[in-house]
Amino acid sequence: MNSTIILCPGQGAQAVGMGKLWFDASPEARAVFAEADRLMAELWAADDATAGLPALSEVCFGGPADVLNRTDVSQPAIYTASVACLAGVRARLGADAVSLAATAGLSLGEYTALHVAGAIGFEDGLRLVALRGRAMQDAATATPSGMVALIGADESQAAEVCENARGSGGEDGVLVCANFNAPGQVVVSGSIAACERAVGVAEEMGLRAKALPVAGAFHSPIMAPAAERLGDALAATTIQEPGCVVMSNVTGEPHTPGERGSMADSIRQRLVEQLTNPVRWAACCQWLIGHPQTAGGSEFGELSPGKTLGGLMRRIDRRTKVKSYDDPTSLE
Repeated sequence: MNSTIILCPGQGAQAVGMGKLWFDASPEARAVFAEADRLMAELWAADDATAGLPALSEVCFGGPADVLNRTDVSQPAIYTASVACLAGVRARLGADAVSLAATAGLSLGEYTALHVAGAIGFEDGLRLVALRGRAMQDAATATPSGMVALIGADESQAAEVCENARGSGGEDGVLVCANFNAPGQVVVSGSIAACERAVGVAEEMGLRAKALPVAGAFHSPIMAPAAERLGDALAATTIQEPGCVVMSNVTGEPHTPGERGSMADSIRQRLVEQLTNPVRWAACCQWLIGHPQTAGGSEFGELSPGKTLGGLMRRIDRRTKVKSYDDPTSLE
């Protein structure tokens, strides 16, 4: 029996058709989508911005892409597709064949990781990511903002770009490091004006810069209103002790009990902080690779949708292989 470190994708991994292979192949995966469709129909009907949307599974399987790419849609969609994928994997291989050593998720994927580890129930997790997506969409709409990928930059160079591109400060001067995804791949986040300046500053430093097609400045101070709303929801959510190591994006290390000794309160705090702090994905992966006795994983597996995290792992540590569970036929 192999012990597995499960990696859970985040926003940006969505694509029209995601989850359909597992839906067709696995009754267990179909049951996850059915439960998600039921709950999201209830949540979307109560919100004017989403009241007219079709079933979540319909958007996952058939799009259109502009709807699936909305922050308030893609987050519950990715969470559901990932959980359905794991349900299908466990049913096909046998529950004992997927023994969890640790879980880690990229940004949104941290909620999936916590669910997989038994810390958050499926419905509670879906409610949280649905609210998270809506709150982030609202914060982005309130303050026009964006994100820029810096290719070839390390942490100090990214910090220098931010320092030189912030300008005179104020609302147009927000610019911070948002994602440390892999060596040479850092994302900065901030106001539209600062992001535009960042592209020029980066190019002057010999770095490649690319504006990302996102709704707003995720993992920056601009998301503070979303963090406050998320904090209220988390305070009312039951969180159990995880059954295995779960990595925190904020620290790049495992979740641990806080100063008052409560693992649940510490997880809540880190998830709130995650919205306004950088995601340290490379550090999470490096910790898992560097602590085999603690994490105990003999292999890495990536849940649907897509293979983004396997691609990042090749940049983080080429010796570490990640098995994709995106296609049921890969398990045959």
